[in-house]
Amino acid sequence: MLEDGEKGAILQVDRQTYAVAPHIPCGVVTPAQLRMLADVAEKYQAAALKVTSASRIAIVGLKEEQVDDVWNDLHDMNPGAAVGLCVRSVKACPGTTFCKRGQRDSLGMGMYFDEEYHGMELPGKMKLGVSGCANQCAESSIKDIGLVGKKDGWDVYVGGCAGARPRLAEKIAIGLSDDDVKNVVEAIVEFFKQNAKPRERLGRMIDRIGLEELTKAVLPEHAV
Repeated sequence: MLEDGEKGAILQVDRQTYAVAPHIPCGVVTPAQLRMLADVAEKYQAAALKVTSASRIAIVGLKEEQVDDVWNDLHDMNPGAAVGLCVRSVKACPGTTFCKRGQRDSLGMGMYFDEEYHGMELPGKMKLGVSGCANQCAESSIKDIGLVGKKDGWDVYVGGCAGARPRLAEKIAIGLSDDDVKNVVEAIVEFFKQNAKPRERLGRMIDRIGLEELTKAVLPEHAV
């Protein structure tokens, strides 16, 4: 039996079959990738294709001996960081690329963060949400790091999570430029690396050390 996350496979409720969820940056998938996913699901008689909350498409109901062949058939698609202590996902809404309500390029910013941080090992798991307007379709307020686009720039939220002990993120900066927000996120990730306890989420670290300690370390003077 595979360990959870081994070979990018997640054990299912029947304790016999697995799901694999290829990484799809910010949920943007090509027609060719969709055809490939459908072909692989049919070839191995998967139980279902499931769009996940992290904007991936999971192939569900695979046998253990099929997992290696499935990944071979998926060619250049890599496993999503579904388990482990790392940056699990970067969720982004369509933003100004597609949405009439978009105030900022959340999709472009999300792709940048996905490239920089997806799968990065950390003391605890981390999720990012990048929303192009105040509707927060990327659920920025329940992400460890959440960005919300406004006409004058990016608002930054920290410490959100769902789960058994949900916590709303706290706003620490408003109106940041694209360059400033990239620098702030980098500083938050680095601060988390250096100060979090093993398996601790960012919000619990903030509860332990105080929000002021984080903001002093990560914000440029003009953002405070």
